[in-house]
Amino acid sequence: MKVLIIEDDAKLARLIEGVLREEHFTVDVAPDGESGLGMALAGAYDLAIVDWMLPRRDGPSILRAMRSAGISTAVLMLTARGQVEDRVVGLDSGADDYLGKPFAFEELLARLRALGRRSTTPAPEHWELRSGDLVLDLATHTARRGSAPLDLTSTEWNLLECFLRHAGHVLTRQQILDYVWSYAREVQPTMVDVYVSYLRRKLDVPGRVDPIDTVRGVGYRLNPDHV
Repeated sequence: MKVLIIEDDAKLARLIEGVLREEHFTVDVAPDGESGLGMALAGAYDLAIVDWMLPRRDGPSILRAMRSAGISTAVLMLTARGQVEDRVVGLDSGADDYLGKPFAFEELLARLRALGRRSTTPAPEHWELRSGDLVLDLATHTARRGSAPLDLTSTEWNLLECFLRHAGHVLTRQQILDYVWSYAREVQPTMVDVYVSYLRRKLDVPGRVDPIDTVRGVGYRLNPDHV
């Protein structure tokens, strides 16, 4: 994966670059917001790591400019700002996830892997995820069971995507949490149970077996025989 780092702290930028190169990422580094935006607009990056406080242009304005230009690169925002309102501003500007400073490099890598899994562009023949009569159309961002459309929230969509990408496989609550909530530290594994119950209600068809199996002591599985 090709990663752009926009970070004015030269020491931190070098550390992040070194860690990513050890993990076989291709890395470019920009030392300020203006040059970083230029690189983001000109280069085809899979992921970007963008600091909030930057000289010449701050992180949220970079993200707004990227999204206005149609750049869909997944962005992890680094911030020393801990207030909920600041995180909301970052996410509303177009960030896909955030990570507070200081951070552990293990968590940085985990978040990048999660973003990479969710942002990978499918080949044209794989615009749909399907199991039985359950279909997610990735191009139109619509879902249906048979001919009936499914009205899903964004979290329910991500949860169903997780199940369809791993249909037939047992997923632990932590695996589901990591995929759906991108390693958000404030979300507890019990939230998985809550959203599985929400999704089950949306998928319910009278007379049909629940397609999501509960595997006691482990987690959940989308059963292809029941869809």
